[in-house]
Amino acid sequence: MIEDEVSKEAIKRTMKALRRRHLLEEGAHGPAFAALLKPITLQGFEWKEKAENLELELQQCYKAQSRLSEQLVVEVAESRNTKALIQEKETLITDLQSEIEQKRDECSQLKESLDEKTKALDVVLSENHALKAQLEELMINVRNTDAENKLLVDRIMSEKLEAAEKINEISMMYEDLRVRCQINSIEQLARQHVDGVIRQNEFGFEDLVESTVPSVCKHTITAHAGGCGSVVFQWNSDKLITGGQDRTVKIWDTNTGLLSSTLNGCLGSVLDLAITHDNKSVIAASSSNHLFVFDIGSGRIRHSLTGHTDKVCAVDVSRVSCRHVLSAAYDRTIKVWDLQKGYCVNTIISHSNCNALCFSMDGLTVCSGHVDGNLRLWDTQTGKLISEVSAHSQPVTSIYLSRNGNTVLTSGRDNLHNLFDMRTLEVCLTFRANGNKVASNWSRSCISADDNYVAAGSMDGSIYVWSRSKADIVSTLKGHTAPVLSCAWSGLGKPMASADRSGTVCIWT
Repeated sequence: MIEDEVSKEAIKRTMKALRRRHLLEEGAHGPAFAALLKPITLQGFEWKEKAENLELELQQCYKAQSRLSEQLVVEVAESRNTKALIQEKETLITDLQSEIEQKRDECSQLKESLDEKTKALDVVLSENHALKAQLEELMINVRNTDAENKLLVDRIMSEKLEAAEKINEISMMYEDLRVRCQINSIEQLARQHVDGVIRQNEFGFEDLVESTVPSVCKHTITAHAGGCGSVVFQWNSDKLITGGQDRTVKIWDTNTGLLSSTLNGCLGSVLDLAITHDNKSVIAASSSNHLFVFDIGSGRIRHSLTGHTDKVCAVDVSRVSCRHVLSAAYDRTIKVWDLQKGYCVNTIISHSNCNALCFSMDGLTVCSGHVDGNLRLWDTQTGKLISEVSAHSQPVTSIYLSRNGNTVLTSGRDNLHNLFDMRTLEVCLTFRANGNKVASNWSRSCISADDNYVAAGSMDGSIYVWSRSKADIVSTLKGHTAPVLSCAWSGLGKPMASADRSGTVCIWT
């Protein structure tokens, strides 16, 4: 063991000595090695730089070659396109040459045709000159005929004027005789009826009728499905006419409450009704933009009046003639119709829709109530506005002319009922009630036959009756369960009728 350790120590010392010797030799030869390596390193750097430059030049050559190749491809393509274009141009030139030849042929043909037409025109001109000469001769004959005709017309007109003067004289004589007979009849009537009662079959009944204040519901009628918007009595009769949402017009006997007849044919809901003074025709204003004129006797439609472009909401008949009818629609027009001709004879245009209207007593004026709350008077012949007044702060819903024609009753959505003087358009009376609320834009109020009472329906189903002399409520009628839309008073003084939104009609006595 000791020998091994000694050997190891000897080996270590030997290795250290050799390492020390190697380091000494390496340090002695280091400068020589560095001197030899320096030129070789510099030459390597130069070769490397040259190699890099050569690579850059090679890349540039490749790029130049690529650009030249692309340019060559483009030029080859352009050459091909140019060659194709040249071929197309050559083909087009050939076609144009052939077309030019065709046009030359056509021009020669047109020239020949023009020569022929020129010759024909010369012939026509010569014929025209001849016809012109004939026309001048005919015009001279026409002038002579017109002069002769004028002489004949003047002669006929003078003869007609003479005949008219004779007719006027005869009419004056007849009117004088009629007045005398009427005076004699009234005197005879006064002598016969010392009790002061005027009976229905006697002269003067229509003017001296007396109305009674209704208090009892005599009949409750389920008249129309969906609602009843209009009721009107026949003139001086107890027959009631109703119109409703079910597109029917019905006639009722108010004594029995039974249905007398049904008029079918309306294309829309019936919004308003009017009856001629001979009780032969009833006119229905419909939501279908039409007016339907029914013959009460036959139940058939006499006329279907068309011309409005929106629903017709109001209608009235002249008190002077049964042939003239007024209508108002939501197309801002009021139309005057001639039932004998069956068409519109005048149209009045207003800037506000009309909800209700009526004729004046003489039939020369239209009284209309509008959505803007104004009451307007129009000339039926010219269609011009005569006067205008603010009647209500909200839309006018009803207009009713009194029996004597001196006053007109208006109702509005402001829940007021105003009585206007037709001559001055000043408010005479205003009727109101705490519970009275107008139900719709077409709620109709009415005046009694003797002009002493005013009746109007309400939203709560009540009907309020005012006295004109007292200017106060004299009766409140309860019988409806839905808003009341329309009221009408019989020309006999009683009964009174009312209709509501559920289609129920009440007869009041």
